[in-house]
Amino acid sequence: MQALALLKSRKITPEQLFMLSVLVVNGGNYLYNLILGRILGPEQFADAAVLITFLLVLSFVAMTFQLVTAKFSVLFEEATFSSFINKVYKQAFVVGLLFGALIVGFASQLQHIFNTSSSSMFVIFGCGVPLYFLMSVNRGSFQGIKAYKSLSITYQGEMLSRLFITLAIILVLGIKSSWVIAIGILLSFVFGMFPFKVKQFKLGKALPLEKSYSQQIRSFFLLTAFYELTQIIINNSDILLVKHYFESYEAGLYASLALIGRIVYFITWMFVMLLLPAVVELQKEGKETAPVLFKYVGYIGTIALVIVLGCLICPELIIQMLFGDAYLSMAPLLWKYAIATSMFALSNIFAYYYLSLDQYIPVIISGVFGMLQVVLVVFYHDSLEQVVHMQIVAMALLLGIQLLFFKGQALVRKSLNLK
Repeated sequence: MQALALLKSRKITPEQLFMLSVLVVNGGNYLYNLILGRILGPEQFADAAVLITFLLVLSFVAMTFQLVTAKFSVLFEEATFSSFINKVYKQAFVVGLLFGALIVGFASQLQHIFNTSSSSMFVIFGCGVPLYFLMSVNRGSFQGIKAYKSLSITYQGEMLSRLFITLAIILVLGIKSSWVIAIGILLSFVFGMFPFKVKQFKLGKALPLEKSYSQQIRSFFLLTAFYELTQIIINNSDILLVKHYFESYEAGLYASLALIGRIVYFITWMFVMLLLPAVVELQKEGKETAPVLFKYVGYIGTIALVIVLGCLICPELIIQMLFGDAYLSMAPLLWKYAIATSMFALSNIFAYYYLSLDQYIPVIISGVFGMLQVVLVVFYHDSLEQVVHMQIVAMALLLGIQLLFFKGQALVRKSLNLK
């Protein structure tokens, strides 16, 4: 009773609420993928995995707008912020229309490249892209002002609607087609828009920003866009390349492996969301930012270690519980894939830290090793095991270089202080 009373007396902070919400969202997204894997089987799940991968790619592209909005929501105030947010909404919508039109226009070619059973799934998906970009700007405004309750609601709405709509069509109507997955994703964008700050999105012409502000926004936008491109390459190129080089059955098996192994990245993403506004605010106040980085590196390192050990000790049990006996052949690779994603998650927190401080070298480093991963898989893909090994090599090098860069920066700051 005393323990219960103590829990009631302690208030949950907005940050803790958001972290709990992210865990629930990631859990729901995992459940969505796991159920699809069980219901559809390896071959049909391979098609679903392509759409899910496209969704992840889209989220990284749109994340550029979200992070830009989040950062300058902290820095700008009143009239300047109003002009800024209105301009970002319009630019995001135009970019979303462009990407959506490209996906719809090249639907047949995408079907051929990724060996999918239908092109209609790409058409449906492309129609929802502009909405996703607007949703990302809306989330960025919540993230920047630390309105974590509203931010949590948008993520919960997107996840829950996609889960229930997709499963309702499959289980109630008995339709197991790739376009069903696309419909669920499209409608989830609608639910993810709420709560939406309508007043921030005005059709009229926004007041022009000062030249110095525009240049600052442009520089950060380009830097962030380049880094999100590296995220797309590192996070999704392996699934798309495997879908291209291997048969659908093997591609489906690999998709299940990637989904389980990437749990490290998805769980630790919440720390990245909290890191950027915290670092920008500390820098604005002239305070030391490194302690925030150390705190989140410690969290991510601990989570990664637990997950890798779990994948090493009982891989068959994990795969059997999550996907079923049809996917058991991937058990020996599970801990190896988890190591690759763990190293990526750790290097990612360093890159976002420097991105918050407007330093571009770690972003370029990520781009180089993202391309290295693609090149290695293109030349070495005799087996799924070899594909995983190539990712371990690329991510080990990436993390090593990021740590060396951080150490070098620390030594430079120390020498300057001595002077």
